[in-house]
Amino acid sequence: METLEGYLALVLKTLVMKMGVCYHHRRRVFSQCQPIFRFLRNFTASISISHDWSLRKRNVEITILGRRGKLKEARKLFDEMPQRDAVSYNSMIAVYLKNKDVHGAETIFKAMSERDVVAQSAMVDGYAKAGRLDNAREVFDNMTERNAFSWTSLISGYFRCGRTEEALQLFDQMSERSVVTWTTMVSGFAQNGLVDHARRFFDLMPEKNTIAWTAMVKSYLDNGQFSEGYKLFLEMPERNVRSWNVMISGCLSANRVDEAIHLFETMPDRNHVSWTAMVSGLAQNKMVEVARKYFDIMPFKDMAAWSAMITAYVDEKLLGEALELFNLVPEKNVGIWNTIIDGYVRNGEAGEALRLFILMLRSCFRPCVTTMTSIITSCDGMVEIMQAHAMVIHLGFEQNTWVTNALITLYSKSGDLCSAMLVFELLKSKDVVSWTAMIVAYANHGHGHHALQVFARMVTSGTKPDEITFVGLLSACSHASLVNQGRRVFDSIKGAYNLNLKVEHYSCLVDMLGRAGLVNEAMDVVSTIPPSEIDEAVLVALLGACKLHGNIKVANSIGQKLLSLEPTSSGGYVLLSNAYAAEEQWDEFAQVRKRMKEKNVKKISGFSQIQVKGKNHLFFVGERSHPQVEEIYGFLQQSLQPLMRETGYTPENSLLIDTFHN
Repeated sequence: METLEGYLALVLKTLVMKMGVCYHHRRRVFSQCQPIFRFLRNFTASISISHDWSLRKRNVEITILGRRGKLKEARKLFDEMPQRDAVSYNSMIAVYLKNKDVHGAETIFKAMSERDVVAQSAMVDGYAKAGRLDNAREVFDNMTERNAFSWTSLISGYFRCGRTEEALQLFDQMSERSVVTWTTMVSGFAQNGLVDHARRFFDLMPEKNTIAWTAMVKSYLDNGQFSEGYKLFLEMPERNVRSWNVMISGCLSANRVDEAIHLFETMPDRNHVSWTAMVSGLAQNKMVEVARKYFDIMPFKDMAAWSAMITAYVDEKLLGEALELFNLVPEKNVGIWNTIIDGYVRNGEAGEALRLFILMLRSCFRPCVTTMTSIITSCDGMVEIMQAHAMVIHLGFEQNTWVTNALITLYSKSGDLCSAMLVFELLKSKDVVSWTAMIVAYANHGHGHHALQVFARMVTSGTKPDEITFVGLLSACSHASLVNQGRRVFDSIKGAYNLNLKVEHYSCLVDMLGRAGLVNEAMDVVSTIPPSEIDEAVLVALLGACKLHGNIKVANSIGQKLLSLEPTSSGGYVLLSNAYAAEEQWDEFAQVRKRMKEKNVKKISGFSQIQVKGKNHLFFVGERSHPQVEEIYGFLQQSLQPLMRETGYTPENSLLIDTFHN
């Protein structure tokens, strides 16, 4: 386009010369053609301007679509652009990173023929925030030009992943440091609990702005050093609204309500964060009425304030007030619906939670993962579970990992192992929670071999097990008497998978060995546990094994340890006394019961629970207040007990000791 005018002029000159036109005539011809040349100049210029404007417009449109979360539309526009410049690529990278799609940003970055400092800095920041520090460092090291943003992004990433030494090394390599970089160091050390390091860097800062002062105050407050934080706050030369908000939130977190109210009443300016912090903080401190007073006089109530106040009522079991306030919310969103639904679920009001869920659907709000998970966990009976499952499929959540994991657990707890297995197998993208949920389901139903098979598939899939996975596996081996397999699983926790052994793992192993009659080996396992980590569960498992196999010598030793560890818990007393009773050592039995009375330890009565048509029925030991008790006991004596005797069941009479001595 730029050479069109020159090209036409050359053609015209050649034609005139070939026609034999004299010099003076040639000048006249060229003079008469000047308006045409001017037109061509203006025309080509307008095309260039139009091209630049179109490019800039598309770049802006990509950014706008990204801000609205329309990732596919932004990428479609980018792909359809006839020409792209560096801004186009940088805009698309920014869109992906804003929507936390690092992989998408990576594909655009790698497609760039020339990468500028803007794209490189954006990728360093994106990789760092995603925890991909090796990728971030690779881009950073290849940068020919670095800005403060790239340095600070990588330092923040190292701090976020707990790699404080590397953050410090990078900081030392900087030739010029801004107040932002210094503040990043202060905040980073504080995030990792290194408050002394944070204070040292704060004191070394050549220039401190309000952001730096506030960061140091927050460092003290976040690490439980309230007095130091408050003292530094009072020393601040200047404070902004954020400084006041940080200090007020710190007071409320430390249960210093009076100081929080004083600061709030004296602060010069307040924003919606200030008001919301007061409402939610007072609510968390069980001061619901005071929180409501501040809530009512808020000049502007955002959704966080509404949610905080409703949650406060829910936590205090004031569901009527919570629902009344919920109905006053002017413009509801999915989050506020989740708050009220989850509130009823947590308080055992499954029916009301389901009613609100239906009302939510009728109000044209599409539930999210949180909504569906709350509804699923609220289900009690099999009919409700199946209805919830149908709703999951209808709304398209059947491939959502969180929702499906909740369904697997719920079906398992309800005794429907087949449905739990079906849901698990249909899930395409399984995470560690999915695999663990299925392993635990098999463990709870006594299918140890199936649990081990699922674990083998899990390892083959490339999913790394966690500590909870191994608790489920060990429990499965224990219930199925798979001692050798259980030993190998236990040894692999630290050996093959480099995970820390928890007291729960020891407890499962001790329980497994105890059930198999290997009491001495179980004792050896207990002796390897650090004394500070031995808890009631481990000793109870071993004591139960001693009772089962009549090992009174070990039972006495373990029982005394258990009573000294948990002197007010009835479990140890009952187990030890039952062990003595099983071996007819009545003097020792009486001593334990006497000690139990002296400590005023009361055994909680055992009870059974069943749900019929949405109503819970409780049956306590020796209690006959149920309105249908005569029919129930009549059925037990006439129908169930003869059937039990036919199958060869023999009750363990030693367990009746607890009933007669309550």
